[in-house]
Amino acid sequence: MNPTHAAAPDHLPFFLPMPGTTDVLMVVMAVFLLLVVLAVGLLFLRLHTLPERIAHRSHKLQFEIVAVLGLLALFTHMHVFWVAGLLLALIDIPDFGRPLRSIAQSLEKIAGTTPDTHGAGVKDSPAEETDRSGIKSPQDTAGILPHA
Repeated sequence: MNPTHAAAPDHLPFFLPMPGTTDVLMVVMAVFLLLVVLAVGLLFLRLHTLPERIAHRSHKLQFEIVAVLGLLALFTHMHVFWVAGLLLALIDIPDFGRPLRSIAQSLEKIAGTTPDTHGAGVKDSPAEETDRSGIKSPQDTAGILPHA
């Protein structure tokens, strides 16, 4: 026996649940909506981190700046930071530090000094070592010309 109401039409659509049963279409649509919201959120985050991934993949020097611009764009909702980060990730800034470090190492080699490993300064060469009192011995300073 069909438990439909007497005022209901003879033909009802298939998606209407019977009284007292679970609405399957509503459950399916709720799961679908949840999955779509998660997928759109993931797509947004992937698009948002695009400049950061470009700068990281190509080992850019300005990676940290691009990352900060991405965070600023995320928290301030100002798209200009994202565009600036994308442009900065695509531009290849020349590395001026590497040739300068090479020049500094060459000058240290010529001068006979070695760089301090702790970054506190430059160690003296073995010819200029001091004794325990901190005074250079006369035989070490014999070859040094006086200042004019």
